[in-house]
Amino acid sequence: MAKDPDPALKLTSSKGVTRTLGDWSTIFHLSLVILPARREASAWVPVARRIFRTFGDADCHSAYCVTGNEEVARRILGDVEQEAIVFVDPDSAFVQSLGLERLPAFVHLRQDTTLVAAAEGWDPREWQQVAREVAKALAWTVPEVAGPGDPAPTPGWPV
Repeated sequence: MAKDPDPALKLTSSKGVTRTLGDWSTIFHLSLVILPARREASAWVPVARRIFRTFGDADCHSAYCVTGNEEVARRILGDVEQEAIVFVDPDSAFVQSLGLERLPAFVHLRQDTTLVAAAEGWDPREWQQVAREVAKALAWTVPEVAGPGDPAPTPGWPV
């Protein structure tokens, strides 16, 4: 079950910048799409892009987190890596700190790193609810999460 993560946990971006989770979220909420280190994870990139386009100018950092190293993240995200913050979590320490059991996941953290909402696996309705929570917290437009060509609902992969 998803839980508040450790704010002192260090997160490294795919560009090699390392800060604590608390530092990454000091000014803005975090809207995170967390992907497993599997080639199939790229199927959720268009979903994340739809979400991130809507929240792009909101007071949140939209970010990917890939449970692999920088090279794995680049393989999964391709050119999209340049559009948002990308965290790498090769030992899954961040994912475990969040208490996640299945990936992909969509997670919303407040500025103090407390968990607002999380959806594990791919159920468009559950991801839509997380998007509503982000929009509500930020007084922002709610993105339409589901779209044509999306993957079929799945419980995802175990962490």
